[in-house]
Amino acid sequence: MHKKKRGKRIRLFLALAVSWILSVFAVPAQEIYQFDIEGDIGPNAWRTVKNAFSNAEGMRADLVLIEMNTFGGMVNFADSIRSRILDSPLKTVVFINHNAASAGALIALACDRIYMSKGSSIGAASVVDQSGQVLPEKHQSYMRGLMRATAEAKGRDPKVAEAFVDPDVDLPAIKPAGKILTLTSSEAVNIGLAEAESASTADLLKAEGISNPTITTHRITAIDRIISFLINPAVSGILILLIIGGIYFEMQTPGIGFALVVAIVAATLFFAPLYIQGLADNWEIALFVAGIVLIVLELFVIPGFGVAGILGIICLVCGLAFSMVANDYFNFSISEPGMLFNSFLLVIASMVTATVVIVIFGKSLLKTRAFKRLVLQDEQRSEEGYTSSRPNSELLNREGVAKTVLRPSGKVEIDGKWFDAIALDGFVDIGEAIYVEKHENYNLFVRKKRTP
Repeated sequence: MHKKKRGKRIRLFLALAVSWILSVFAVPAQEIYQFDIEGDIGPNAWRTVKNAFSNAEGMRADLVLIEMNTFGGMVNFADSIRSRILDSPLKTVVFINHNAASAGALIALACDRIYMSKGSSIGAASVVDQSGQVLPEKHQSYMRGLMRATAEAKGRDPKVAEAFVDPDVDLPAIKPAGKILTLTSSEAVNIGLAEAESASTADLLKAEGISNPTITTHRITAIDRIISFLINPAVSGILILLIIGGIYFEMQTPGIGFALVVAIVAATLFFAPLYIQGLADNWEIALFVAGIVLIVLELFVIPGFGVAGILGIICLVCGLAFSMVANDYFNFSISEPGMLFNSFLLVIASMVTATVVIVIFGKSLLKTRAFKRLVLQDEQRSEEGYTSSRPNSELLNREGVAKTVLRPSGKVEIDGKWFDAIALDGFVDIGEAIYVEKHENYNLFVRKKRTP
C-alpha cells in the first residue's frame, strides 16, 4: 500500500514539474497584424496603411505582415507610407506576391524583412508620367534619394536601391549597363535583398520562427469604401456638375430650396473625403467659398460683370482643382506628374457639361411638375386676392434718389425717408434720380427719372 501511494505521489510530482517547465519555456503565441497593399499606390493605400499601423500599435502586435502586389502609383503617397513604416516601432515583414514595382519597391525597402513568392519581381522605380514616359532628371534625382535613404535605414545596399531608378548605376554582376534594375525573386535572394522565397504567408511565418501565431487581419470598413468611391475622378466630376447646377437653379427660384440643398450636399461629398485623405486643405476650401461669394456679389450687388465675377470663377475652379492634388500650398512638385493638369481638365469639363445641360434643359426643368414640388414656385398675386399692405397713393409719381445700387432691389430716399424699392428698369446706380410708379407689398416700384 505504501509503495502504491508513494508511486502516485511521484507521478503527480513529475506531472506538475513537467507542466511548470512547459509553462516557463513554452513559446507564447505571437500577435501578427496582417493587411494587403494591392493595386495603385494612392490615397486609398495610404489610408489603409495609416489605419492598419494605428490598430497594430494599439494592440501591441509583435509583427506587422504586409502582402503586396502592386505596379506602383503616386510617389507622394508612397513616400508617406514609407515614412509611416520607418517610424513605427513594430517589426514589419513584407511578402511580395507577384509584383513590387516602382513605388511598391520603395515601400518594400522600408520593411525590416522581405520575402517573395516564386516568379515575383521587384524594381523598375523610375518616375514616369501617366503615359509611361520617363520624367526629367529632377524627378529621378528625388526618387534616387528616397531609395538610397530607405535602403540605408534598413541596412541594405543603397547602390542596388538606386539602380532601381538610375540606369547609369554600375552593377556588372547584376544588370547590364544602361538598364533599369528589376530583380526576380531568386535574384533578390541571391544578393541578399530578400530573405527567401516563400509559397505563402504561412511559410513566411515558419521561416521567421513563428510557430504559434495569432493573426489579426485588417478589415476595410464601409467608410473606407465610401471614401474610395467618392474620390473616384468620375464621381468627383458628377459632384462638380451638381454643385454648379444646384447654384444656378437656386438663383433662378425664389427663397432657399431644393437646388441649394443639392449644391451643399454635393460640395460636402466632394471636399469631405479629400480632406480626410489629406488632399484638400482649409485654404483650398476657403478659396472655393470665396469664389462662390464673389460670383454672388457680382450678380446681385456689383453692376455689370467684371473683376469680381472673373476672380470668382478663377477662385472656384482653382479651389476645386487644387483640392484633388497633393501640394504644399502652391508647390505641386510632391504630386504625381500630370495630376494638376488632369484635375483642372476634370473641373473645367464638368463645368462646361453643367453649362450645356443648363442651356439645353434649364428652362424646361424649372417648369416640370417634379421640380415645382421641391421649390417654392407659386406667387401670391394681388389679382388673386392676396395683399400684404395697402398701396400708399401719396408716394405715387413722387421723385427721389437711389441710396444703394438697385439690381433690381435696394434703398431709395424720398423727402428724407428711406424706402425699400425695386427697379422696374432692372438696374439703377447710386445717386440716380428715380420716380415711384407703383407701391405694392411694402416695396416701391421705381424707374429712372428721364432727363429732358
